[in-house]
Order: sequence, then structure tokens, then C-alpha cells
Amino acid sequence: MDRIIKRYENRKLYDTEASAYVSLAGIGELVREGHTVSVVDNATGEDLTVQTLTQVILEEGRQGRGALSSDLLHGLLRRGSEAIENRVSSIRHGVDDLVQSSVRRVQTFLARPEPEELRQLRDQLGRLEEMLARMLETDARRAGDVPPDPPVEGS
Repeated sequence: MDRIIKRYENRKLYDTEASAYVSLAGIGELVREGHTVSVVDNATGEDLTVQTLTQVILEEGRQGRGALSSDLLHGLLRRGSEAIENRVSSIRHGVDDLVQSSVRRVQTFLARPEPEELRQLRDQLGRLEEMLARMLETDARRAGDVPPDPPVEGS
């Protein structure tokens, strides 16, 4: 769940979970700790997350703690967010395809009966076929359609 940060008219940022004001550096620290933040304008509800995270990066760069290389920043400006979104989308589709393929293989594997199960089913089917043949023969004899079994020699 996102950590909600409200920005007030005076540009102060308020962490609703911690119930305390937070600085841009504090937001940067939250993100580095693994939190996902959502920054919203308290008055309008407008999402200000992208602008605020950009400010965090800018402030860290001003203080000499720039986490992004010059080459990366140049690439971002040249390509824009569309290139990044396209790459993320491409990765997402690849992962989706991999998951789908894996699920299909698992389903195929699980759908196959075990050899012992197959042997038991064959045996059961054989017994059922024998039972059905005897029942049909008995019914036919009762109806008089089948002559009785011939006598066995020596009896």
C-alpha cells in the first residue's frame, strides 16, 4: 500500500502514516527503505508524486549526492518517459508470456494420470467388460435367444 504524503498550500509535506511533516530528503529515505509513496495536493487531491520525486532527485543532485548518472539523465530527456514505459511494457509482456507458458505446462503435467492409476483403470475396465458380457448372456438365455452351454466331455 502506498504511503500517502499530503502537500499543503505552504508546500509542507505531511506523512499521514507517521503523522508528521517530512522533508524531500525524508521522502527520498522512505523510497530507499522500500516504501512506495503517493504525494497528493491536500486541497485538490491532484497527484503530485512524479513532480515531488523529481524534486527529491534534484535536491539530492544539488547536495552532491546525485544517484543518477549524467548519461542516464541525458537519455531520459532525449527519449522521454515513453521509452521507459515501452521498455517496462515489453518486460511485463515477456513475464506474462513466461507465466502463461509455465501455467500451461504445469496444467498439462497435472492432467496426465500416473502409470499406476492407468493400470488400475484398465483392470477396472476389464472387470466391467466381463461383468457386462455375463449380464448380456444371462439376459439372452432368459429370453431364449442363446442355446445353453454344451455339456463338457467326461461329465
